[in-house]
Amino acid sequence: QVQLVESGGGLVQAGGSLRLSCATSGFSFSRYSMNWYRQAPGKERELVASIISDGSITSYADSVKGRFTISRDNAKNTVSLQMNSLKPEDTAVYYCNAQVYSIIRWGQGTQVTVSL
Repeated sequence: QVQLVESGGGLVQAGGSLRLSCATSGFSFSRYSMNWYRQAPGKERELVASIISDGSITSYADSVKGRFTISRDNAKNTVSLQMNSLKPEDTAVYYCNAQVYSIIRWGQGTQVTVSL
């Protein structure tokens, strides 16, 4: 059974940092690209960052470029999102995502709230 489980969200002041993690199981993690999405209240879910299977290529939404870093540990089947210089507009539920066995998979999400 494919599972994605996010953790690490919370409440932080503007300018602070958080590190999100996504623990995975049920598939050959090292063979798949992984993504982080987020969804703010009243807005559509948006792609934040992506990383390919071996971790050599990453990409970011313009809104987070230079502040967020996606990484993965293929030995531990985890993908992380280091978020620095957080802004109130980063407030959202953050989701781990991958397309595994031709099905788009989502975790349950973790809430990130950035206060002024």
